[in-house]
Amino acid sequence: MTKNEIADVLNEIGVLMELKGENPFKVRAYQNGARVLESIEDAELGRLIEADELKGVKGIGEALVQKITELHTTGRLEFFEKLKASIAPGLVELLQIPGLGPKKIKALNEKLGVDSIASLVAACTDGRVAELAGFGEKTQAKILEGVKNREAYGRRHLWWDAAEIAVPIVAGLRGLPQVERAEAAGSLRRGLETVGDLDFIVAAKEIAPVTAWFTAMPGVKEVTALGETKASVRFESGLQADLRIVPAEQFAFALHHFTGSKDHNVQLRQRALARGLSLSEWGLVPAEGEGTAKEKAENPALRTNAADEAGIFAALGLNFIPPELREGLGEIEAAERGPLPKLVEARDLRGVFHNHTTESDGRNTLAEMTAAAEALGWDYLGIADHSKSSVQARGLTEERLRAQVAEIQALNKSGRFKTHVFTGTECDILPDGRLDYDDALLAELDYVVVSVHSAFSQDEATMTARIIRAIEHPCATMLGHLTGRLLLRRESYQVNVGKIVDAAIANRVVIELNASPWRLDLDWRHWRLAAERGLVCAINPDAHETSGLEHVRAGVNAARKGWLTKEQILNTRSLADVKAWMAGRGR
Repeated sequence: MTKNEIADVLNEIGVLMELKGENPFKVRAYQNGARVLESIEDAELGRLIEADELKGVKGIGEALVQKITELHTTGRLEFFEKLKASIAPGLVELLQIPGLGPKKIKALNEKLGVDSIASLVAACTDGRVAELAGFGEKTQAKILEGVKNREAYGRRHLWWDAAEIAVPIVAGLRGLPQVERAEAAGSLRRGLETVGDLDFIVAAKEIAPVTAWFTAMPGVKEVTALGETKASVRFESGLQADLRIVPAEQFAFALHHFTGSKDHNVQLRQRALARGLSLSEWGLVPAEGEGTAKEKAENPALRTNAADEAGIFAALGLNFIPPELREGLGEIEAAERGPLPKLVEARDLRGVFHNHTTESDGRNTLAEMTAAAEALGWDYLGIADHSKSSVQARGLTEERLRAQVAEIQALNKSGRFKTHVFTGTECDILPDGRLDYDDALLAELDYVVVSVHSAFSQDEATMTARIIRAIEHPCATMLGHLTGRLLLRRESYQVNVGKIVDAAIANRVVIELNASPWRLDLDWRHWRLAAERGLVCAINPDAHETSGLEHVRAGVNAARKGWLTKEQILNTRSLADVKAWMAGRGR
């Protein structure tokens, strides 16, 4: 196990022990041990364990040494497995409700007998939760709202999570000897931020071996349907996957149809009808005449042949429309006028700016984050740890930030990495719009990301004015996660996005497209118009560990959905150009 995987186990042990009402000092020991572990580089952890020197690390006692060593060498921990088995699953499930931590769950269990979401809802509906000390009417209302949101959100899945399941499935399908072509379709292929289910389109002549492989995949909890050319399964996560097998000559049409969206398909079918044609998953055929669309498509004399989707669009007088743009939002009209913009690709990115280290709430050191950025082939990496007011994220004091700046400068000077590291901060926008550090300190940094992390309940006018005041600060160079939303967890706070965009353009401040799969903020629906008006984007992963740097792929999806080209994105520029931009604060 890696150090972060071990730290996850230690943190979970702390949560489970808190649910059981264990001694708070024991709980804190596991939480602190996880934090200490994250500050050690993976290679160093292996050396410490091998040399029996882990016990000499401050904050890691004898009991933790034994557990960390067992996890590192075997990948499992008997103590952890027994602890999990000793706690009712319903109590652990309650942790998924926003605002419910281990202490509150323990109180609800002991005083009201709450041991499941159903019993929690009953206790709230009866008003018993509001009567408990430390809860009240507001907390009770928030709990009910959290349960309601969880039920609504439970029907969808983050694009990133769905892609992790879909990618190996496509690879597996393509590896079958019976399969000629295979692709994922649906909202996953369009790069939508959340996915309802997965769709796979396969061209094959032999069907039974393909459906047999699909329904027997690892992780399949239930086979929900099995037909002659179709199969559906459900995974442990609740995500459903549908497989459709078609003849090779119908593959492009089926892929286009099941990629969607509904609005795009309706508009394209109307365009086909205006030309006397009928477009469906079966093919492009004459609208008039006897027989169904499927029957006509099976007649070589009637169907329009298309080797790929570009052929379908060409047959209807259109330039190719990338899957990400197929939302029925003007892409068909644009494709009629001429070629669509060359959308940004992941390989266009030269670096990223908004990232965290173990100095605040990150899980990897400065050196580890830089090494990971270098492994991705990036020319530069920005470090923007939290500012002092973000106490919950171990925000840096002025002294700690200056020490980090010196450390980064020394790292760059050492030549240890080819990747250049920029000094930055994610500076809190305080409730009144002031920034969390003084002007002198901010001026010492290469760049400043300004973000809201508190007072989310402010009304729209107040929140908007607050953010605009921060944008107008001469040291502000970039606005982080504009709306504060957390997909499938938390709605955005009230804010006038249009006015914020206007202020950013006027002050030459970049707005980030936060590529964290939980954020993807600013939403892709705003970007086309904003970028056309001159707003500059930065695709930032908001990475809190090395693996988080790869989240830029989700951000690129969102940028493509927003019609963004590489020319409209700051971090597609060269190191020299970015240095020049930062030196002038983009003004």
